[in-house]
Amino acid sequence: VQLQASGGGLVQAGGSLRLSCAASGRTFSSYGMGWFRQAPGKEREFVAAIRWSVGSTYYADSVKGRFIISRDNAKNTVYLQMNSLKPEDTAVYYCTAGTISTLERRYDYWGLGTLVTVSS
Repeated sequence: VQLQASGGGLVQAGGSLRLSCAASGRTFSSYGMGWFRQAPGKEREFVAAIRWSVGSTYYADSVKGRFIISRDNAKNTVYLQMNSLKPEDTAVYYCTAGTISTLERRYDYWGLGTLVTVSS
């Protein structure tokens, strides 16, 4: 099983980025797909999740209204559209698959992270 995250980079505050997570190696239709992030010196935290089968979405309060998680079944890819970015959104973003939860331990598979840096 592989989760390949991409799309990170440097952006100014107020800007947008879209992260992608390409999943391969198994069928994820019964899984939840999530994004977590880890800022320098902080613990990894939940950002957003989507139930692959029905598309229901879940967000951390800190990103609600600014970030949108979506999936493309044909491409086996999950996206995280990040708008109105703030310097505090700077972190390494990780894609994950497992049981929908805000808890890391509920997820079975993790990809390598992609770095998002938001300058003020």
